[in-house]
Amino acid sequence: MNLEFWYMLPISVAIATVAMASGVEGATFFTPLFILALGLSPEVAIGTGLITEVFGFASGLFAYIHKRLIDYRLGGNLLLATIPLALLGTWAASFVEPVILKVILGVGLFVVAMSFLRSPKQEDIAWLESGIQDEYGDEKAETCLTTSDGEEICYTVCNRTEGRLIAGVGALFIGMISTGLGEMNGYFLLQRCRVPSKVSVATSVLVVAITALVASAGHFVKFVQVGGETLNTVLSLVIFTVPGVVIGGQLGSLVSSRISQHFLERTMGILFILVALLTLGEVIL
Repeated sequence: MNLEFWYMLPISVAIATVAMASGVEGATFFTPLFILALGLSPEVAIGTGLITEVFGFASGLFAYIHKRLIDYRLGGNLLLATIPLALLGTWAASFVEPVILKVILGVGLFVVAMSFLRSPKQEDIAWLESGIQDEYGDEKAETCLTTSDGEEICYTVCNRTEGRLIAGVGALFIGMISTGLGEMNGYFLLQRCRVPSKVSVATSVLVVAITALVASAGHFVKFVQVGGETLNTVLSLVIFTVPGVVIGGQLGSLVSSRISQHFLERTMGILFILVALLTLGEVIL
């Protein structure tokens, strides 16, 4: 273990702030950075990015718990799908070509980005209302949260089955290539179901934090088993990235509370395009 990666501390603060404010995994940025800038192998980059992400999301998670912005019922519903599929993805990573997965993820992110950047069509709104009616009938289908500041946020969560399917796909990717779940959660919660941005991001952080913890455990065991230079590189990175993401996690939760839902959706659309370019850039380069 050495201090050669000292510059990753301020970089990690910046990455974690953006990741926590948007609910997107920090590994979405760390993994391409480790591969393209540091020249690490995909296996080491993916595992280290995921381990780093766990600490960043844990930091942000405590902040969101304090703010009382997490919809635990919704989060638990999504975790029923994400935990087993993340484990499946970690196991399958040894058998599936990473290049193929990165191409699929890159193309998928472009599709999701376009959905965020366009205004919802009238038929989309009608479809959401129909889904609410089919699931809840004539009952009042509304969830209300009271934040630590006394603000009451009310909304309706629709199409829970679709949400589990979408989050499950993201969890499969997070197990394989360390990213995908935050993006899929954002797509379902913000775009498909119109959950208020504050609750959407906070709940996504809960789901990603727990799912990433499960997935990262498998990667860390592999590093310990390999040992040697691989383990030394991982430890040399995390001594700087972990403190950075812990700080950024706190900053990100503050930033997200001051961003409007409209601005967040547009920003995430642009963000997903950049992430897609980075992901596909790994394959091309």
